[in-house]
Amino acid sequence: MRKQFIVASRFAGWALLALLVAAPRAGADSRIEKTLKLDPGGRFVLDSDAGSVTLTGSSERNASVVITSNRDDLQDLLEFTFGDGPGTASVTAKRRHHLNWHNLSVHFEIRVPTETQLDLSTGGGGVRVASIHGDSELRTSGGSMEVTDLQGKLHADTSGGGVRLRDITGETRVGTSGGSIEADTIKGSLRAETSGGPIRAERIGGDLDAQTSGGSIHVGGVAGHLVAKTSGGSVEVVFDKGNGRGGEVETSGGSIRVAVDPAVNLTLDATASGGGVSTDLPITVQGRISGSSLHGTLGSGGENLRLHTDGGSIHIRAL
Repeated sequence: MRKQFIVASRFAGWALLALLVAAPRAGADSRIEKTLKLDPGGRFVLDSDAGSVTLTGSSERNASVVITSNRDDLQDLLEFTFGDGPGTASVTAKRRHHLNWHNLSVHFEIRVPTETQLDLSTGGGGVRVASIHGDSELRTSGGSMEVTDLQGKLHADTSGGGVRLRDITGETRVGTSGGSIEADTIKGSLRAETSGGPIRAERIGGDLDAQTSGGSIHVGGVAGHLVAKTSGGSVEVVFDKGNGRGGEVETSGGSIRVAVDPAVNLTLDATASGGGVSTDLPITVQGRISGSSLHGTLGSGGENLRLHTDGGSIHIRAL
């Protein structure tokens, strides 16, 4: 009986050893570190077929790049190229083949001088950027985006994921094929488009163009001309004090609530196909009075503010 137990124990040990030897290499880790020459005022370029990105501006000179992965065969899967020429540092990561591509996780941790222009592109993964003074182009084929404390023009696109912006100074354009967009404190114009998700914008210092194919829109302060359109959802807008730039607010399914400074001059055109129109502003009505439409002027009239909903009511209130 004892002999049988010993044989069984040895067999179990050999089986466990065989499993460990045969275990896939995907459980091991890879780490690549590079320092690239990059003076303040230069440009950093990342072009990768895969991977999430975290990039931060700092007072340090040069670019520090740390690449980590859950695979110890990372360099068999991706071919890495590093460059640092006059005024530009670059990293490229291209597929060597399509074998063993599943279950691959790659992350780029990057530090560059704060005064750097960015051109970042990844084939899949989230992108986070902070503390950069320079025009920036950001693209991912699938993942969320988060940008904070950026001074310069910003163009950011993702094929799938939410977008969050905070403390941006400069003209800003963002788009996502599926996800929400949140923007807070944009000192400049903002164009935000999503194919599916809500849009929330607070403290927009210039013109705002916010459009979604499905979701609500909330604007908590806009200093310039406004375009807010959704194919399905309610819209709530608060114009800044003194903003008489007007604009368009439209929804195919939801109510509209707008707050306007009563001291500005505007021409109002509001229609609700599925509800009523009301206001507590001193509007001089033009044409016949109707419960589902309002055409008139605030003050002496001026830029046009057009409001329209196919499925809800409209209310215009004073700030």
